Amino acid sequence: MLSTYHCHTTYCDGKSLPEEMVLAAIRAGCPEIGFSDHSHIPGIDWTMSKSGESEYRREILSLREKYCDRIKIYLGLELDIRSRITDSERKEYDYIIGSVHSIYAKGKTVEVDQSAAVARSAIENIFGGDPYAYCEAYYRNEARVYDITGCDIIGHFDLVTKFIEVDPLFSEDHPRYVSARNKALEVLLKTPAVFEVNTGAISRGYRNSPYPHQDVIRRIAAAGVPTVITSDSHRAETLVTGLPEARELLDSMSCKYLTTLADVLKITRG
Repeated sequence: MLSTYHCHTTYCDGKSLPEEMVLAAIRAGCPEIGFSDHSHIPGIDWTMSKSGESEYRREILSLREKYCDRIKIYLGLELDIRSRITDSERKEYDYIIGSVHSIYAKGKTVEVDQSAAVARSAIENIFGGDPYAYCEAYYRNEARVYDITGCDIIGHFDLVTKFIEVDPLFSEDHPRYVSARNKALEVLLKTPAVFEVNTGAISRGYRNSPYPHQDVIRRIAAAGVPTVITSDSHRAETLVTGLPEARELLDSMSCKYLTTLADVLKITRG
């Protein structure tokens, strides 16, 4: 069984306690688990509080010690481009996932992964009915994710497509969409970060396939950049959902993926 380095607990918007996630990983036979709760963003309720971040770090380190003879536990953080951490805080974590969850336009912030209805409303009311302007705004942010977060893993690169299978808001084949996506991808391929293949939307019933799109995976592989498979799980029950299928997909595409955090950090930090 593969490990996962992207999962969330009750410290942010997850539904399971950290120890419940650890026990689920052990039951599934995962050799490792990495926690990556959402870094604090003022006024955003799906992120950790500042005091919660300290408690989160203490608990994960305690669990690492408690279960050291059964599983490797890593302390990570999902750092949104709206979040800020100090250099000393950064050193507290084993790794960082860098992510974009929002678009800011016309004085309004839109969470792109909140719901299909929210996305459709934003397209109509903020972007004048132009879904590709919406996507272009998202990918302008995505292109900046490494510069802002200094991440080891680039999280759900094309999160803007979360609802595309249940509500086709735009076409992933449209020239404007492809251009915006590929421009951001080319920027990020020049960084030391690796990309995740993320199965989170599968476990929540929005998608049948992982992020990113297979064309993106092929471009990543052609650039010689490996990926790492993650579940982005918010519940112990879905901790490993989609991981075997994602592995089969990458194997069928002859795409390289990493299976330990140590291998990820060898690439991202040398």
